[in-house]
Amino acid sequence: MGNRTSVQYFYMLPFSGKTRNKPLISTIFFFIYLAGILINSSIITVICLEVQLHEPMYLFICNLSIVDIFYTSVTIPKLLHMLLSGNHFVSFSQCYTQLYFFVTLINTEDILFFIMAYDRYVAICLPLHYHRILSRKNCILIIIGIWTISFLNSLLYVTSVLDMSSCHSNLIHQFFCDIKSLTKTTCTGTEIVLIITGVEILLFVFLPLMCTIISYFTIFFVILKIKSRENRSKAFSTCSSHITVISIYYGTSLIDYMIPSYSDVLDVAFAVVYTTITPVINPIIYSLQNANIKTALLGVIKGRHFL
Repeated sequence: MGNRTSVQYFYMLPFSGKTRNKPLISTIFFFIYLAGILINSSIITVICLEVQLHEPMYLFICNLSIVDIFYTSVTIPKLLHMLLSGNHFVSFSQCYTQLYFFVTLINTEDILFFIMAYDRYVAICLPLHYHRILSRKNCILIIIGIWTISFLNSLLYVTSVLDMSSCHSNLIHQFFCDIKSLTKTTCTGTEIVLIITGVEILLFVFLPLMCTIISYFTIFFVILKIKSRENRSKAFSTCSSHITVISIYYGTSLIDYMIPSYSDVLDVAFAVVYTTITPVINPIIYSLQNANIKTALLGVIKGRHFL
């Protein structure tokens, strides 16, 4: 960075710095984090143990739970450390490392959401070709490809961000290092970063989202042509949980990043929803609306061993 010798750290100020609220806030985020880890770990466990769930759809759900665990682990532990220790200083290396993994997980989740929509498209619109198109080998290659693209793209993106110079302020009104907050502290290199960010949003947010929307329009058109009401309901139920999850995720994240900042409090509130709340409710939504996952979870709770 251009002025790394003059400014060596950022000061994070997520919740207005009122000391009396920190114990309560710490407790809330600790239980959110714990709930996210336990719920997502349960989903991963039952999918791995239950042979019936060794299908492409559940492989993608399993990977989504992995992403959600990492999502909260990238942000919440550091926030808890700041709140409990009172040390709100974050070094450049810590900040950009957090940004790197955060961008990686955003890219992974965005692409994964589209792949899950494509899975439903193939299952409903091309059922006879489902196991050929989404074979075990193809699914593994897809997952490897998603993670590889995300890690490499994040590396290129964060490298470009390092060219920004922080001169306005080292104060960040957010509970983690995100690009929107970092650009508020800079005075040079911002234009290039904003262009690259725009390209990133186009490729890894809008393109997957548009493909997802097109997939579901096609799915709904096919579902409406099904004569049996029971079969229509069954087909729609396999998509409803995914639609609910992506609506919450894209709704909060796009509002946060696309609408100009009117209030630091609102920025933090939207960020809390899509970085901490959404990763916790994702597996709940999938488990409540999926009979196979619910049955497997009940089996684990009752101590049944899957072979």
